[in-house]
Amino acid sequence: MSRLAQTPGLTDVQQEILATVRDFVDKEILPVATELEHRDEYPAQIVEGLKELGLFGLMIPEEYGGLGESLLTYALCVEEIARGWMSVSGIINTHFIVAYMLKQHGTQEQKDTFLPRMAAGEVRGAFSMSEPALGSDVSAITSKGIRDGDDYVLDGQKMWLTNGGTSSLVAVLCRSDEGHPEGTARHKSMTTFLVEKEPGFGEVRPGLTIPGKIDKMGYKGVDTTELIMDGLRIPANRVLGGVTGRGFYQMMDGVEVGRVNVAARGCGVAQRAFELGIGYAQQRHTFGKQIAQHQAIQFKLAEMATKVEAAHAMMVNAARKKDSGERNDLEAGMAKYLASEYCKEVVEDAFRIHGGYGFSKEYEIERLYREAPMLLIGEGTAEIQKMIIGRRLLEEYRFQG
Repeated sequence: MSRLAQTPGLTDVQQEILATVRDFVDKEILPVATELEHRDEYPAQIVEGLKELGLFGLMIPEEYGGLGESLLTYALCVEEIARGWMSVSGIINTHFIVAYMLKQHGTQEQKDTFLPRMAAGEVRGAFSMSEPALGSDVSAITSKGIRDGDDYVLDGQKMWLTNGGTSSLVAVLCRSDEGHPEGTARHKSMTTFLVEKEPGFGEVRPGLTIPGKIDKMGYKGVDTTELIMDGLRIPANRVLGGVTGRGFYQMMDGVEVGRVNVAARGCGVAQRAFELGIGYAQQRHTFGKQIAQHQAIQFKLAEMATKVEAAHAMMVNAARKKDSGERNDLEAGMAKYLASEYCKEVVEDAFRIHGGYGFSKEYEIERLYREAPMLLIGEGTAEIQKMIIGRRLLEEYRFQG
């Protein structure tokens, strides 16, 4: 393990898992990440390796074939994987959120049907809230699920679906007014539907189309897509939890742990950027000495390392708070906000240390420079995090006048 971003109080099992994941990252991900990223190629061989390690079932209970590990263990594994290639951590994250939502909110039949196959990586998960016209305003969704006998008929268009093509199970948030009279708060008339589909693009089942991959600046390799529902029929037993109107709360619960995941990704990318920056600073010479010996570079390295440490500590705190069963939206929001902002800054400083070579695709820092911005918006923008943080602070520090 590196000197930075150490986590006190880990069990022997946790340390063994992390050592295994780090070894996998060093041997199987880092040597090929930049090449695959430049080709925008799905890392199929890496994913198979993660399946063999059991990482798709890391937090799924042992009774369903998973490892039954904590959110902290998962987040630390994500940090290691993102250090190798952030896109790979994204492939796992969306799968993990759906598995978590099933574990927390699914009916027994839904858990028995999906969790064992998800733990084995045979069923891959994706979740879908966003739509083309709404961004962070989840309450404004227009996709609908209307009851028709023993089925629901789903119509609407979704956006920014990670794993949209490669997934075989998608948790989709739709408006469902059935049983919710006019005037009901919008967030109380939403339902999460579990949509099974074939992996791939085009019409993947009657009424459901995955048009193709969205071409992105970074975060390549992983497939990000739209999802179009046109008369998609879903059995009523595929309503998550078996009851309509709870979708918003189910999704927010999933996103809350997803924010810890995004914070972990920010920590991993920042740590890799620091490694690249401090390594290059000891190889490059100017004015007769290593640039690492120049005070200006040492100051930059000191700031970078401090940010890596601070972000890691906040991420660990948020994960441990959730594991304890306590409310952690404040800690998760702070961790996601700080880690993503610090990641951007650490990556940019490493880019500056590389000078002109940082602009070359031959150097890994160029890839990180394009990947870091996604963390600023994924699982809620910085502005959304600050709204959550501010509201929670006002709850905790209510003025008694």
